[in-house]
Amino acid sequence: MACVERCCSCCADSRRHSSILYNILRSEERAAPPPGLRPRRGQGQASRSCPCGSRRRVALRSPQVACKAASAVLVKTLRFVQNVPCFQELPLEEQLLLVRSCWAPLLLLGLAQDRVHLETVESAEPSMLQRILTTRRQGEQPPPRGPIQAIKGFLAKCWSLDISTKEYAYLKGTVLFNPDLPGLQCTQYIEGLQREAQQALNEHVKLIHRGDEARFDKLNVVLSLLRSINANVIAELFFRPIIGAVNMDDMLLEMLCAKL
Repeated sequence: MACVERCCSCCADSRRHSSILYNILRSEERAAPPPGLRPRRGQGQASRSCPCGSRRRVALRSPQVACKAASAVLVKTLRFVQNVPCFQELPLEEQLLLVRSCWAPLLLLGLAQDRVHLETVESAEPSMLQRILTTRRQGEQPPPRGPIQAIKGFLAKCWSLDISTKEYAYLKGTVLFNPDLPGLQCTQYIEGLQREAQQALNEHVKLIHRGDEARFDKLNVVLSLLRSINANVIAELFFRPIIGAVNMDDMLLEMLCAKL
């Protein structure tokens, strides 16, 4: 898919804009440590003797570092989307529908591509008495362990396949151009773009990985893993700690309309 492939190298160019995340990134550019967070041995494993394992919740060990890394990947991801010529030809309303539905899986693909490791810590979910005494609001609770483990499992799967830059671009194109969204008007056009992305991926795999006939199917398994990860969990994990209760739709609209 030529329009997606041409964007593989576009995301390295940075330009001025006024998005919320961009301002956060600029304000902490010098002080922040590197975005890659290496997990420690045994990190994220549940205690075998704990009877309340299903009630344990997970939080990032270094939220500011990990959230800044995810914010940078989101900016880069939307820059990639904006530089896809086929995407630019769509009406703005169609663009917003596509981005609002796929920003989370695109972000996860970006985290995998940039090799952003997540270091997490577990904590027992507070009892009913603790909730009453501390008046802790439910919205402030960290995400449960299951979805976080699913995210880490997805990242590990991508890294085990050693996905190339072109393969990531074609996978992103497949995710971006989803013709099944309610409200789309250019359904046939978008469906054709998704089909082109899959065809380009298949041709690339056959050319580069001739000895691995199952690689195309393995890459599509990666896409299937994304469907089980909730966008709200990703927003809660990566953006609430640094931005607070910001509406993701509003933020995406601001970033999409900005010159990233």
